Amino acid sequence: MPTIAIMGAGPGMGLAIAQTFGSQGHQVALLSRTPAKLEPVVAELTSKGIDAAAFAADVTDRPSIVAGLTAVKQRFGPIDVFEYSPSNPALPMASSTELTHDNVQIQLDFYVHGAVAAVNQVLPEMLARGSGTILFTTGASSVHPEMGHDMFGNVAPAAAWLRNWAHGLHAAAAPRGVQVGHIAIGAWIGRQPGATAPEEIAPLYWDLHTHHDQVEKVFFPSEQPAV
Repeated sequence: MPTIAIMGAGPGMGLAIAQTFGSQGHQVALLSRTPAKLEPVVAELTSKGIDAAAFAADVTDRPSIVAGLTAVKQRFGPIDVFEYSPSNPALPMASSTELTHDNVQIQLDFYVHGAVAAVNQVLPEMLARGSGTILFTTGASSVHPEMGHDMFGNVAPAAAWLRNWAHGLHAAAAPRGVQVGHIAIGAWIGRQPGATAPEEIAPLYWDLHTHHDQVEKVFFPSEQPAV
């Protein structure tokens, strides 16, 4: 069975992605800093007949990333799909007029260096096999920086780096059989009024996994449809 590894998994978007791929026959590896908190997610997936397990990985700790993905491979075998969508609201955010070395560096470490370290653990094997998919998730300010200048001034540039790399990596890896895609989400995700349910967004991941001529999906609520 193919395996999807979701780094930064949780009970929202991570669960929705896991259900989408699990329903298509994928085993699911969920990675986060606190895998014990994923036990309800694993239980829900298991109840639906999806083989799932949680693993520890901290995107700011490169040895932790290596150890976590190694454990996934030992449990499930080769990773066929890797999705990177960590989130940590405790990290400092700043407007575009308030940037410092420290508040920029912490977001670069989180988004950029974490992603590079993780991809280095899965991409070589995908290239050797001539198959695989890598998907990155960011907010829509990575595509439309004017949207987040007052709140995500230090987040959007780091996310934009990730988006830029996704496009470059797709160009380099697609001829060798590896699909790379980027999903930018322009919505608050949740169950509360005014938020977007993660199940509305999850199909975009499957689209990018199965349509190798596409690199990017940008999601906005229904009044501004995805492109």
